[in-house]
Amino acid sequence: MHKTLYTAWPLFLGLVLMMLSNGLQGTLLGVRASLEDFPVISIGFVMSLYFVGFLAGSRIIPKLIKNVGHIRVFSALAALASTTVLLHGLFPNVIMWAFIRILTGFAFAGLFTVIESWLNQLATNQNRGKIMALYLVLLYAGVAGGQFLMNVGDPKDMTLFVLVSILVSFSMIPVALSSRPAPKFDAPAPISLGKLFRTSPLGIVGVMGSGFCNACFFSIASVYAAQEGLSVATLSYFMVAFIVGGICFQFPIGYLSDRYDRRKVLIITTGLASLMSLCAFGVSVSSASFLPIIVFFMGGFALVIYALSTAHTNDQITQEQVVATSASLLFLNSIAAFMGPLTITVLMKLFGAAAFFPTFAAMYALLACFGLYRTYMRPSVPGAMRSEFVGLPDRHSPIVMMIAEDTPQILKDMDIAANDALKKTGT
Repeated sequence: MHKTLYTAWPLFLGLVLMMLSNGLQGTLLGVRASLEDFPVISIGFVMSLYFVGFLAGSRIIPKLIKNVGHIRVFSALAALASTTVLLHGLFPNVIMWAFIRILTGFAFAGLFTVIESWLNQLATNQNRGKIMALYLVLLYAGVAGGQFLMNVGDPKDMTLFVLVSILVSFSMIPVALSSRPAPKFDAPAPISLGKLFRTSPLGIVGVMGSGFCNACFFSIASVYAAQEGLSVATLSYFMVAFIVGGICFQFPIGYLSDRYDRRKVLIITTGLASLMSLCAFGVSVSSASFLPIIVFFMGGFALVIYALSTAHTNDQITQEQVVATSASLLFLNSIAAFMGPLTITVLMKLFGAAAFFPTFAAMYALLACFGLYRTYMRPSVPGAMRSEFVGLPDRHSPIVMMIAEDTPQILKDMDIAANDALKKTGT
């Protein structure tokens, strides 16, 4: 593993710099849009368009990579992402931002694809799990670190936009100078959505619900904070608490889901996320100083829903379908993510900022109820047939599943070989 880390450090450094910029930019845009008095529904629309670009990029970029190579694509997309963030600061109006957000989502979809395909090349049967765990922690740590950078400058001027641009540009350097040969790349073809829904309705609904809620939080939490009069420092702690909770809870909950009925774990997790959302609403009304503590637990339960739903879906399919299924799940997640900020800003327009946390509570409660319904429609998957839980963020490319897809089958093959050996020895 140490040898792999030594080899892969340029990729991980590029990832951290990329996520620092992404985390800072997402929060900065919400704050700046509020300062510019953009209509709240317009903010939701603009922020949603990131996911339109992300979806388009996840479909188009793999073809570009095959034609011109990883480093050229990464460099071009990093330059695009670096330029678009400056345009946000130079032209603060809704129409320009709408177009720019599409380009930003497109660029980041490609950046994820390049880094993840390189990590897939580095992954071996012995280090896949460790690479995935490190990837997840560094990704979320980068986003969390970006929140603290909000305190470096004033959202009203260009300082923070320039900082985002610098971070994206710097992310290009370690990747471009990497001595690793470019990996072979084959873009996975998505599986039929109709077939996938018939195979795993709960997994599909969970993936879409996660995309809806997570996009709402990361895109609109800064708008909620501005409407509630929270300081930039308080907003930073608020966002970081949510992300750190996701890091801390991801693997313990995943461990439980590998050993017990995954549907029940998913039901309990979504139910607790709903409860924490209601608690956050209550605390925001009475004593906002306790809000980061509640949001920590809310993020802990909320940010694992995507990985749980993906694992549950993988329980229902063959090993050969995992990567294709991941591509389809990413598509559905992006569609739901597009709808999330739009929906919550409409509710905030109608009912004020107070609608922010109740929206999450309602969505998570609906997911829990649908999970309960599904437990009566189909028996649980036996423990020996369950796939292994893989911690996943809901913003990634299907390449991530290539990194982890062989691990469960390898373990099963080892078990079969061991059993055969015991039979031959008569023990």
